[in-house]
Amino acid sequence: MASFSNVLEIDGLTVSYRRGQKSLDAVRNVSFSIAAGQSYGLVGESGSGKSTLALAIMQYLPENGLVTGGTIRLGGQDLAALPREQMQQVWRDQIKLVPQDPGASLNPSLRIGDQLDEALCDGNEARDELRQRSLEQLRQVRIADPERVAASYPHQLSGGMQQRVLIAMALARQPSLLILDEPTTNLDVTTEAVILDLVRDLVHGQRTAILYVSHNLGVVASICDRVAVLYAGELVEDLTPQQLRRRPLHPYTLGLLDSVPRLGQRAGVDPLLPIAGTIARLDALPAGCVFAPRCPIAQQLCRDLRPELEETPEGGLVRCHRWREIAAGMVDARADRPAAVASQNGVSGAASALRTEALVKHFPVRRTLAEALRRTPARQVHAVDGVSLQIGQQRTLGLVGESGSGKTTAARCIVGLVERTGGQVTLFDIALAPGLDRRDAAVLRRLQMVFQNPEEALNPHRTVGDVLQRPLMRLMGLSAGEARQQAGELLEAVRLSSAYLDRTPGQLSGGEKQRVAIARAFASNPDVLILDESVSALDVSVQASILNLLTELQAEQGSAYLFISHDLAAVSYLADDIAVMYLGQVVETGSAEQMLHPPFHPYSEALLSAVPRIDAAGPERIRLPGDLPSAIDLPSGCRFHTRCPRLLGDICRTQEPPWQETAPGHRYRCHIAPDELTAMQVSSGEQNGWPRREMGEASR
Repeated sequence: MASFSNVLEIDGLTVSYRRGQKSLDAVRNVSFSIAAGQSYGLVGESGSGKSTLALAIMQYLPENGLVTGGTIRLGGQDLAALPREQMQQVWRDQIKLVPQDPGASLNPSLRIGDQLDEALCDGNEARDELRQRSLEQLRQVRIADPERVAASYPHQLSGGMQQRVLIAMALARQPSLLILDEPTTNLDVTTEAVILDLVRDLVHGQRTAILYVSHNLGVVASICDRVAVLYAGELVEDLTPQQLRRRPLHPYTLGLLDSVPRLGQRAGVDPLLPIAGTIARLDALPAGCVFAPRCPIAQQLCRDLRPELEETPEGGLVRCHRWREIAAGMVDARADRPAAVASQNGVSGAASALRTEALVKHFPVRRTLAEALRRTPARQVHAVDGVSLQIGQQRTLGLVGESGSGKTTAARCIVGLVERTGGQVTLFDIALAPGLDRRDAAVLRRLQMVFQNPEEALNPHRTVGDVLQRPLMRLMGLSAGEARQQAGELLEAVRLSSAYLDRTPGQLSGGEKQRVAIARAFASNPDVLILDESVSALDVSVQASILNLLTELQAEQGSAYLFISHDLAAVSYLADDIAVMYLGQVVETGSAEQMLHPPFHPYSEALLSAVPRIDAAGPERIRLPGDLPSAIDLPSGCRFHTRCPRLLGDICRTQEPPWQETAPGHRYRCHIAPDELTAMQVSSGEQNGWPRREMGEASR
């Protein structure tokens, strides 16, 4: 690796929060440095201290937060010693933050160009010159139509476009340090790939130092030069991505790795190994190693004596009493492997639990006054356009695609939260009415949904007991006493104690809230459960627990799942069958095994290539140009032709593609024949890491 000069130096940093008369150390004695042109990843679960550390560097801690030990130096300057006026200059020119939610960071009342002009303005430039610099900044972040984007308001841009605008603003003054706080967590994999490529290229070109805060080890391993693992406020390991892939030496790092599903890993065959327990509270830290209560190899020494941070022969740092034994292979630091759940899933092609036929949902677009006077025909958003899906009994169908592809709208039409424009939805032999108000209690009982954000799904003023008892009383007809007892049993089923019955959502962690939401969905013993991005925002260890829990509950209850996600690794782990949506249409369906081997639809191929991988081996990313086209003005011919890396020519632009069948149950919508597509993808796969398959096997 090239030599670097340090931009940021953290030495013995301790950050505390005041709570009443007490002072709690949220970050303790942390040291590291980041050089110019170097990317430094900071990973760990929620509550590990990542955000506190980032805020301390920014000198932007809340009122009850205080740096109580150590130093933070930026370019040799001690930031804690700077007066407020000088710190404001540092914020303006030297440190920039790109947060997780770009929509909350952009001013909704100002056009993008005006916000960029303000970020760039020195007070001495003419307006036209300033706007040209802003447009050039947008071009640097690969925005193809900077004039249109500059004239737009934030709400008129996609999430990926908003994130690119924020990066453009952050890099406008060529800061020496860029802090990225989970900048791609809420983005789909193709947009995430573009953002990561963009950050990598721009930062290396400008020699900016990066602190990349994330819980996604695949992302961090792909973009960072070094990775620091934080647990309960302490730095427990510091290593290179190569060491992370080959042999991490701290049991916590190993636990994080084992919690992440890999493409091709299957729930019933190779279950994830979630980390047991939760991070200790700051006011109840153990006397010895902070990870000892959750560590599978902890000894009495670990519980009594806090380990020091030691340097390894490979140049890493690790805080563990037993790291030498782990390095020598004398002890296995991984958690005990849970027993594989005996699959209860039905046979593909058996009777359907849920079926949609030509499902359509169009939203009318309100005309402007000028359009109304000109009698311009009303336009529509084609959110869902002829989607046919089938979920077998006791099976899981994964539904994937970029944001805006229509996945959530299709789910809301199925469950009745949005009334469909056309098509049919059938639950076993029952044709479902379009809206919830026309469905009887028996149907509501048999079809339930778990949403992405449990914060919005749980009433903050009701206890967990109230939340669980309501469906038991209304849909199952139980008395209050019976419902209370059943609610406790539901909590036990999702691995929470009955003591949670009297807690409110505000007293629960994110993972606990999602478990309560899942318990509520299972209260009516549904035949079909729809899970809409229900694990995407969770820590990897919590996500692993939830995925394993869903597998176990399906085996016990026999429910069918519609599992919606932009995380293809999680989908391939849980799903028996997968459907890929693009711009309102299904473009490929097949079993999970079929969907991971060529031939793929070119869009599915791009999605698979964009999945961040912890292991070094993997396909080269296929960069899709531009954003998803407008669902109002749909492209002619194949809807994917405007971005397709395997475009044939006019036939793709003018003619709708036919369905091609490669094997029983595996179909895709494309003009390229299966053998030709297989040849293209196997040829590139030999170099790019696709799973090997003999020619012709897919189309037999």
